[in-house]
Amino acid sequence: MTHPSGPGLRRTLGVSDAVVIGLGSMVGAGIFAALAPAARAAGSGLLLGLALAAVVAYCNAMASARLAALYPASGGTYVYGRERLGPFWGYLAGWSFVVGKTASCAAMALTVGAYVWPEQAHAVAVAAVVALTAVNYGGVQKSARLTRAIVAVVLAVLVLVVAVCLGSGHTVAAHLDIGLSGGLGGVLQAGGLLFFAFAGYARIATLGEEVRDPARTIPRAIPLALGIALAVYACVAVAVLAVLGPDRLGQAAAPLAEAVRAAGLPGLVPVVRVGAVVAALGSLLALILGVSRTVLAMARDRHLPGALAAVHPRFQVPHRAELAVGAVVAVLAATADVRGAIGFSSFGVLTYYAIANASAWTLDPSPRARALPALGLLGCAVLAFSLPGVSVLVGAAVLAAGAVAYGVRARSA
Repeated sequence: MTHPSGPGLRRTLGVSDAVVIGLGSMVGAGIFAALAPAARAAGSGLLLGLALAAVVAYCNAMASARLAALYPASGGTYVYGRERLGPFWGYLAGWSFVVGKTASCAAMALTVGAYVWPEQAHAVAVAAVVALTAVNYGGVQKSARLTRAIVAVVLAVLVLVVAVCLGSGHTVAAHLDIGLSGGLGGVLQAGGLLFFAFAGYARIATLGEEVRDPARTIPRAIPLALGIALAVYACVAVAVLAVLGPDRLGQAAAPLAEAVRAAGLPGLVPVVRVGAVVAALGSLLALILGVSRTVLAMARDRHLPGALAAVHPRFQVPHRAELAVGAVVAVLAATADVRGAIGFSSFGVLTYYAIANASAWTLDPSPRARALPALGLLGCAVLAFSLPGVSVLVGAAVLAAGAVAYGVRARSA
């Protein structure tokens, strides 16, 4: 294993901290928005799409857990791909993660702005980025404590939505009939869209250098966080679908708020909006954490400027990487509306996990040990190429640009 040069990060996170950070990434703004486009794609097959996304996410989570226990360094699949498959594949994983998730950070920030003060969405978004970058700068334990509070609020709002919908008397059992009104392609596309909302467990792996006893902690934290998120998503999807039905759900701009309104309690809509804001803040906090750690790992290998590999002597965080990520996200949030232009992010995330599965495939040659990584790799490929055509084309172009940059650097080295 290649050890990082320079000072390392402080190992302060236990199992519960790691689970909370994973939940903060997964049970975020995605659940407030992802159900509508997934319902448009799959129709009555929405729950099948959710199940498909969960299966692929489970395979990826198990691969990530095994690799993270073996390579407990910052960077996640960037490190695993480098160590198991070679430098190029590690670089490609890191590139797809950093580029895709940086755009996702800006989108989450703009989501906060749109809910808090629509007329000044960009200004609010920048303020949110600055505030959360400052929290991360102060140490990963501060980030974990804030994430714990955020997760508690979001879960409380989601439980309220489920209780209101299922107890309202406005549910229609026929809405839950599973079919293929959107066709097999629609189910696959819904799976790809919903998978994006599960992808937060990678944050646990990217923080591998800050976890206590990583060989024990990470393999426990990843499946725990994923299991809790899956249970929450399934309950919310069933409750909202039972009230709205697939057609109305697919047309809803704010599906959870629309479900509460349809259940006969419009007075709770502001509560759901607050939940969406808090969820977006939680996602943004965890995204900045994950992207900055991958930047740190890539800077250590000189794929990014070496200055970004610096670790703060007091706070023991990659402070230059965090500031750089925060600055780029703040500029994007201030100058562009990227919410409709980050379809390639799902493509990048699925590429990232495909490399994780390919890396896990090399750990043990036995057919039994290779079954889950093989299924995960196949699932990632199918979901990636089932995304809307524009997302596939933009995602492939971004990855190609990264590959060209790697080749140019390799020739000049």
